[in-house]
Amino acid sequence: MQDRPVETTIYSLAASAPRQPERRSDERYLTLLRVGAIVAAGQRELCLIRNISAGGMMIRAYSPLAVGTAVSVELKQGDPVSGIVQWVEDGLAGVTFDSPIDVVGLLAPPGEGPRPRLPRIELDCMGWVRQDGDVLRARLVNVSQGGVRIETATELTVGGDAVVTLPGLTPAAGVVKWRDGESYGIAFNRALILSDLVHWLKDHQREQARKIAV
Repeated sequence: MQDRPVETTIYSLAASAPRQPERRSDERYLTLLRVGAIVAAGQRELCLIRNISAGGMMIRAYSPLAVGTAVSVELKQGDPVSGIVQWVEDGLAGVTFDSPIDVVGLLAPPGEGPRPRLPRIELDCMGWVRQDGDVLRARLVNVSQGGVRIETATELTVGGDAVVTLPGLTPAAGVVKWRDGESYGIAFNRALILSDLVHWLKDHQREQARKIAV
């Protein structure tokens, strides 16, 4: 039996706010979203953060929100971010921040002591996957310390071993856990080193900024 993909809060390095979601069957997904705090019209309550980028976020609020509403969302304790609701659909709301945030800084804040593993980071770059002696190029959809989601037209064997190589990172061995069309989830046998992944994300963020500036 194949493992079902898990829907968790996705972080993106994109400068734009998350777009309205494509319709799909939620029954195929296990849902585990980050909880945040939102203040709108003087009312403070909890919300579920589905997707967050440098420019905005997609949330599921427990009270109705109207387009144009000014909101403040607490991403880290005592560090609220202000924005405006741009769209509302099926209980979800898209918020554009008043000014961009540092997503990598949000994920890996300074300080001593143990840190939780990074959640999934949404990206759009190419990598390579090796399985059964075959090496294929695949598009990286998101990455975490524990695995990646890729897209490829080449069929992979669910349950089979695989090695993922991303430019600038040490190849990581893992297992193909699930398939959804041309999307595959690969879980690493050993978690990526946090500092290596954060540095790689910062390099990727700078490279994307250079491309936009050209």
